[in-house]
Amino acid sequence: MADPIRLIHDAEDAPTQLPHNIEAEAALLGALMIDNRIAEDVQLKLRAEHFFEPVHGRIYDAIMKLIDRSMVANPVTLKPMFEQDEAMKALGGPAYLAQLTGSGAALLGARDFASQIYDLALLRELVSVGRDMATRALDTSEAVLPTEQIEQAEMALYRVAEQGGETGSTKSFGQATRMAVELAEKALNAGGGLSGVTTGIDGVNAKTGGLHHSDLIILAGRPGMGKTSLATNFAFNAARRWARDMEDGIPPEKSVGAPVAFFSLEMSADQLATRILSEQSEISSENLRMGKISQTDFRNLARAAAELESLPLFIDDTAGLTIAALRTRARRLKRRHNIGLIIVDYLQLLQGSRSGGGDNRVQEISEISRGLKTLAKELHVPVIALSQLSRAVEQREDKQPQLSDLRESGSIEQDADIVLFVYREEYYVQSKEPKRPAEGDDAKVFDDHAKWAIDMERVFGLSELIIAKQRHGATGKVKMRFDAKFTRFSDYIDESHLPTQMG
Repeated sequence: MADPIRLIHDAEDAPTQLPHNIEAEAALLGALMIDNRIAEDVQLKLRAEHFFEPVHGRIYDAIMKLIDRSMVANPVTLKPMFEQDEAMKALGGPAYLAQLTGSGAALLGARDFASQIYDLALLRELVSVGRDMATRALDTSEAVLPTEQIEQAEMALYRVAEQGGETGSTKSFGQATRMAVELAEKALNAGGGLSGVTTGIDGVNAKTGGLHHSDLIILAGRPGMGKTSLATNFAFNAARRWARDMEDGIPPEKSVGAPVAFFSLEMSADQLATRILSEQSEISSENLRMGKISQTDFRNLARAAAELESLPLFIDDTAGLTIAALRTRARRLKRRHNIGLIIVDYLQLLQGSRSGGGDNRVQEISEISRGLKTLAKELHVPVIALSQLSRAVEQREDKQPQLSDLRESGSIEQDADIVLFVYREEYYVQSKEPKRPAEGDDAKVFDDHAKWAIDMERVFGLSELIIAKQRHGATGKVKMRFDAKFTRFSDYIDESHLPTQMG
């Protein structure tokens, strides 16, 4: 009888052979039929489509179906499933199944065979992506957008890269429990209470446990509240913590810092860098921009710039990004720099995949918020998306934002794991300053301004982060200190609770 393996080889198109190993496929199938327990080791990673020879893929599929039904899978039980299989007939019929079990030695290398079959399948997928890219690039019959083709190619490559990983896979309760224990250990090593990426602000970390992997965090506020400043502070603090942990030899998986990707659709990269430099050098960003700095200031600036040069903070200031383009760029940054936190400033400046007028804006925002949540899960990183609030806030006596103020779509609230509002009462009190008293004014003018000054003193430098929604924990408020001069948020220390100084 002719050798079936030889028949398969002869049928292949020799000039354009794709990477494969027919012998490894045959050996693995033989081992599976001899010892069905091997399926436990290979079925999580290997699927029927990973086999180069279609008959082998169908045999593998049939073996797995029988095992799933708690039946024994061997040449006898598989025979009825292949009696009418034309391709099997070319190999000698169901007798081919018995032939596959001929070598018991295959049992020793079954896992290695499975890994090789999988790796070769990935190589064939890469060849397919490459051919597809070349075909599209050569086709000029229609309007061609090279940037779109590059994005599609990157998405295709990312899908190949992600195949077989944990993404989208079903985890046993044991695996999930181990992950939970690892998070608890990470929180313990970080000093307690912090299982996600640090924000750098203890009050926020204590309330949220940090920024959790796969979470979509919406950070919203009216103009002037300091959304971008707070997001920049979070980005800097996470990146700096990562850099310090790496210098101290802490394993990456135990660090509560992270390399950060900051997508700034409103401000340019140099404007964001100016904010961070201002914070670290303690020179006002306005003075920095206008060059109103002394030699001492400049030395502080140079020192801060040198320290920040190697900071793992990557700024993409491309305007008018679509959600698809942002996801492509985020995947690239994850692949190249192992990004652990993504910040988008801000959500309403992103575009959906479909063009349309104002009537479709709600659907477009829904698509964008879903896309950001999908990105968080896909890359297993927290995604912070800044968002505008509707003007309804300004019409109310109480200016504190509510979930209903999220602009343009309820889906933002629905998709978000955490919704944070930045609120600074100081901003509103300051805007209500009455007439400044001058010599000759009556007592009421002096009195009104004095009352305003007392009110202003009460709220000066005070900011609140309102946690309006949190899947993992309680809602509430966190007091923060905001230094407008350096656009810096920090922990609020209530001076009335400080210990009295001994004279």
